[in-house]
Amino acid sequence: MSRLLYRLGRAAALRPWRFVLVWVLLVGAVAGVSGVAGGALHDDYTLKGTGSQEATDLLRERFPAVAGADARVVVHADSGKLAEADVAAAAERLKRLPHVTAVETVPPSRDGATVLLTVRYDVPVTDLTPKETLGHLEDATEGLASSGHTVEFGGQVPENVTAPGGIAEAVGIVAALVILLLAFGSVVAAGLPLVVALTGLGVGVSGITILAAFTDVANTAPTLAIMVGLGVGIDYALFILTRHREGLAQGLDVPESIGRATATAGQSVIFAGFTVLLALCGLVLSRIPVFITMGFATGIVVAATVASAVTLLPAVLGLAGRRVLRKRDRAEGAQLKIESPRVRRWADHVARRPWAWLLAALVLMLTLAGPALGMRTWPSDASSEPTSNTVRRAYDLIAESYGPGVNAPLLVTADLKKVDQGTLPALSDKLAKTDGVVAVAPPQFSPDKSAAVVAVTPEYGPQDERVTGLVDRIRAGALPDGAEVTGYTAVYVDLSRVLSDRLWPVIGVVVATSFIMLMIVFRSLLAPLKAAAMNLLSIGAAYGVLVAVFQWGWGAELLGLPHSVPVSSFILLLMFAVLFGVSMDYEVFLLSRVREEWLRTGDARGSVATGLAATGRVISSAALIMVAVFLGFALDPGLVIKQMGVGLAVAVALDATVVRLVLVPATMALLGRANWWLPGPLDRIIPKIDMHGGEPAPTAESDRETVQV
Repeated sequence: MSRLLYRLGRAAALRPWRFVLVWVLLVGAVAGVSGVAGGALHDDYTLKGTGSQEATDLLRERFPAVAGADARVVVHADSGKLAEADVAAAAERLKRLPHVTAVETVPPSRDGATVLLTVRYDVPVTDLTPKETLGHLEDATEGLASSGHTVEFGGQVPENVTAPGGIAEAVGIVAALVILLLAFGSVVAAGLPLVVALTGLGVGVSGITILAAFTDVANTAPTLAIMVGLGVGIDYALFILTRHREGLAQGLDVPESIGRATATAGQSVIFAGFTVLLALCGLVLSRIPVFITMGFATGIVVAATVASAVTLLPAVLGLAGRRVLRKRDRAEGAQLKIESPRVRRWADHVARRPWAWLLAALVLMLTLAGPALGMRTWPSDASSEPTSNTVRRAYDLIAESYGPGVNAPLLVTADLKKVDQGTLPALSDKLAKTDGVVAVAPPQFSPDKSAAVVAVTPEYGPQDERVTGLVDRIRAGALPDGAEVTGYTAVYVDLSRVLSDRLWPVIGVVVATSFIMLMIVFRSLLAPLKAAAMNLLSIGAAYGVLVAVFQWGWGAELLGLPHSVPVSSFILLLMFAVLFGVSMDYEVFLLSRVREEWLRTGDARGSVATGLAATGRVISSAALIMVAVFLGFALDPGLVIKQMGVGLAVAVALDATVVRLVLVPATMALLGRANWWLPGPLDRIIPKIDMHGGEPAPTAESDRETVQV
């Protein structure tokens, strides 16, 4: 592969406009196809095998009038009592909205100042567009607002309206540009990684739209893909650019330097990107459609950024020539500083006291991970929104006027082909006597009398920890065969459990496949094992910080949240898959340089110091960029993206500091030559990959030799 990449990089440098033209045509073609044949985003939260899904399927089949989405219109009189005629007129207008099957008016609150209108749709919330949701509701109730009433909107439909983005991306791009300017001191060198990353990002995002034409793609998938793609895309381009600058500093001409950079750093980029793709593919094991498409969508963007880094970047580097260097570094006889003396001295210092530094780093990482033991996962709801949001204000008005449980209704379904209709009164009595239930509505029957629904009002709000126990009590003590409980609170209970149960298979497969790939690349057992263990440490620490920030509330208000909130159920799987892949980027790049020095010199300890010193600046810059990009997404209004941004930023920061500067030199100093030990049978079986193409042949060690310990 290295020879192929060398020829590819050199060809792109010699004939840059051909490669640029191909990419221009590719961007235009993919964008054109996505515009003409691309699909719309659509969430699919199907939870096969769960009780709530069985109940939902029954309602969709036999009682669609109550199986669709719902919206809640909360009308509050600013002074005095409500104008009932105005409320009735608004209800009639709501009934005429598209897909609306019924509008139910809940009796006014005790003080007569608030009334709740429940709007029912004949389709799931995922089938409704923003134009068919909040905008129509606002138009239908415009008269109430103009007559002195406060009107707020809640329920599934308004809560699922996607807020416009763009701020997070802009923050990340600006921060990346500033960091690159400071690192390279050249506008050309700073701008090229951004241009290349954004080009790959554009192709990838268009690819997501095309994917949406063939399958359901989650509404949050593009945001997640952009967050990851922007970070890794800039980093991949930065790795190759830095290696090219080193080649120029060594006296190579531009095409030769680009060819070697593509063969060495470019190969590391391909393997790093492949590791990210492997981790994202692990989301298939979740068996939840929304997660599977998030993985595929992010994978499309990552693959596009890898392709742009190894094909487009060499071309634009060829056009830039020696302008990627500062002016003073272009002068004849100028010496470009490649290694970081401070990092070398630090690596030597850690290597002299490896046990002390190893234990200190482990204590720090385990301390940060500690709060994760008390993590509570729960999907976000309206109570997690800031008070500036209408769904939060509607939530508060409902809780104050009717009680918190009205925000968390449960629906008990009965298949009347299995349940005797005469037992429904007894079922209602059991439900009413269940601890935590405050009200049970009379049964509603489907048009053909084959299904019934009983609405249950809990005592608790949707984020109350006791609501899980209530769902369990209803299922265990009140439901006969053929009856089940659904409603979005019951769905949340099932979703949280499914995600927790499927986390471990995802972890096992992702870690195992990544280990095998790194073993093949680095021809070692202990180096990939160490890398996997350190990645798990940084992920655990990131989980712990999330608990402290969001669940304990240590900084929730700074992130725009009104109070502490549970960690989103989506975070565990998504963060693990993304983080394990992204964290491996730095490990692959660093270990590639360390192994290169080890093969050249045979000095186990010195190769670590040299590898760290050679990659110190680029990895620090790359990590700063990625942290800035991820923290930019912490400004996103969506709780899942906000928590993902914080978690990814923490993990990358720990990878670039504690892991790279302490754990790596300490463990590699302790292991010595054993870092590169590979049993003879494995050495003969696994394929040999040259990660150092275009470089002089190693002198002290052969890549084919097996280290004996």
